[in-house]
Amino acid sequence: MLRKKVIWIGLLGILGYGVIPSIWVRMKRLIFKKTNGHTLYLTFDDGPDHFYTPQLLDLLKKYQVKATFLVVGRFALENHDLIKRIQQEGHLIGFHSYEHKNALWKTPSYMKKDFDKGIEVMKDLGINVRYYRPPWGLINWMTLVQLHRYRLRLIIWHVMAEDWRKKNTSQMIKVKLIERTRANDIICLHDGRGKNRAPIHTIEALKDVIPLWISKGYKFETIDRYTSSNKSSSLRI
Repeated sequence: MLRKKVIWIGLLGILGYGVIPSIWVRMKRLIFKKTNGHTLYLTFDDGPDHFYTPQLLDLLKKYQVKATFLVVGRFALENHDLIKRIQQEGHLIGFHSYEHKNALWKTPSYMKKDFDKGIEVMKDLGINVRYYRPPWGLINWMTLVQLHRYRLRLIIWHVMAEDWRKKNTSQMIKVKLIERTRANDIICLHDGRGKNRAPIHTIEALKDVIPLWISKGYKFETIDRYTSSNKSSSLRI
């Protein structure tokens, strides 16, 4: 009987610490979506990467597309030249954790350390961080505490193309982006990590999809333009 109580207490603790906050954030994203305009918000996670990110930047520059890069702290530290290029070419940089770990299974002390180290790296690189996207879109209560502490907006997404998956081809990513994307969507893609050289497939897909979107009259903005015109669209703690 005692063992069952301990198990139930443990499960409730996990639900309250990470699962419920993550569900709440997802629901808020769906309820509060910007409705005016004809804009797309491209966001890229898990970089910067010394091989993939320059190719992506070249493509964005070709079509004069501005995007938001949610960078992993330790990768940013290893690729400070790319961070400088991202900034110089008019893109926005946000924070995507320091180590890219699942918040559901991380202790409060770990979360504080990850935020502290990551924000310190961003400051050393000259980045005034205002936006945060959690790895896999998962948070816990300590995430919320750190967002308040550092005055960050939590950014999730409306469209995901599962472009990190090993078996996803550029054609599959292309089809998902075309079928799933609507006006004013925040689109989550990746310029780092992933299996089977996944970011290459993303870049190849965008070579076709970006000009298609442009032909349909879409314009592209960084995520700060989204939140400034719709203050309920992202979570401010």
